[in-house]
Amino acid sequence: MAEESSQVNSSQPPPFLEVICKSSGKRSRFASGTKAGFAVSLINNRLGAGEPLASYIEAVKEGEEPVSFGPDAVLVNYGNGWKLQTVTETDFPAGSRKREQIQLIQEQIHVLKSFDAQTPRKRVSKSGISFIYIGKILIAFILMFVLGAIFTLFLENLPRLILYINSLME
Repeated sequence: MAEESSQVNSSQPPPFLEVICKSSGKRSRFASGTKAGFAVSLINNRLGAGEPLASYIEAVKEGEEPVSFGPDAVLVNYGNGWKLQTVTETDFPAGSRKREQIQLIQEQIHVLKSFDAQTPRKRVSKSGISFIYIGKILIAFILMFVLGAIFTLFLENLPRLILYINSLME
């Protein structure tokens, strides 16, 4: 019985994923279902000064082509032999077109973040009370009073109506 439970536990994947940072050599653990963009930003925040920033995460296995994760992709463990690691801009040779593209994208992200932080947010609060709203309320009150008047007249004249109907039946 004990052997069966240990086999069941060993066949289940761990509830977390480990990503190895090439810059620092540290391992970071993330919950299953974590997006790669979040993992990269968290890893970059933990790096010390002078260490190259991670550009993206890829799954690597010796003898296999690496699998790259985009910023919105969910991190996945591909099984035995596969490991998740960061890719830094220093992994590409100087003058490489891919390295230049990554630097350009990182600069654009930095500019957008700084622009977004500097731009004040305009909050437009819509008040729930407008002229149309007040007009609808007035029309509702008028209709209530008209219906009330109709029912009042009907009830006031109801005894006369009953007497008239009784006189017709006799």
